[in-house]
Amino acid sequence: MKRLFALLSLFMLVGATDPILVPEVSQHEVEVRQGFVGTDLLLYGAILDPQGIRAGRDYDIVVVLKGPTRAIRVLEKQRFGGIWVNGASSEFRSAPGYYAVASSRPIKDIVDNRMAAIYEMGLPFIQLSPIGAIDPAEQERFSSGLVGEMAKDNLYQEDSQGVTISGQVLYQAHIRLPSSVPTGIYTAETLAVRDGRVVASAMAHVEVKKRGFERVIADFAAKWGLVYGFLAVAIAVGMGLGAGRLFSRF
Repeated sequence: MKRLFALLSLFMLVGATDPILVPEVSQHEVEVRQGFVGTDLLLYGAILDPQGIRAGRDYDIVVVLKGPTRAIRVLEKQRFGGIWVNGASSEFRSAPGYYAVASSRPIKDIVDNRMAAIYEMGLPFIQLSPIGAIDPAEQERFSSGLVGEMAKDNLYQEDSQGVTISGQVLYQAHIRLPSSVPTGIYTAETLAVRDGRVVASAMAHVEVKKRGFERVIADFAAKWGLVYGFLAVAIAVGMGLGAGRLFSRF
């Protein structure tokens, strides 16, 4: 908070000619421990126009929180002979493991589709980067399917009334991180929009990381994947044999 007001004071003193955003995040580190059930992030800050006057009534605020990207393959399930089997598939090069957008008004009322696509404002405009040649209609179908599945797990979120602006200067947005949130570095980008045009942007970062026993297991699996796989199979087989012997006595 001290950083926020210090930067605002400096801005007013130097007489800058462009709007400025000063964003902050309630937690720059989120620790995932045993029993983690998710957490709420508060993203807040302020915006002033070039004259240093209140600007809330003239600007809309959009906050986009994105997790680390990864390659992902989407399989379509088809019913064949009474059972579900894998059908067509599509691969995406850079699907974010987590995505959330909050805005002061519905995105469609703030910017046009072109501007929304440039800044990834909204679930339909997430840049997934499909791999290979694919029919546009098929690509749209698989993209919508991926976004829909991620949204079911609360890993993709959109809140068109998620940003509140107070005193025509300060803004805040509450964004939920679910228990299944992936680890890594997250980018929190705040955009100030006026007359359908982004006039200011600023970035903050959040790190989600495992702690305790979960981190030990994750690090071991990442460094020694083959050994981890064999151990997992061995433990599963051992538990199965042990359970079999136990119940055979009754």
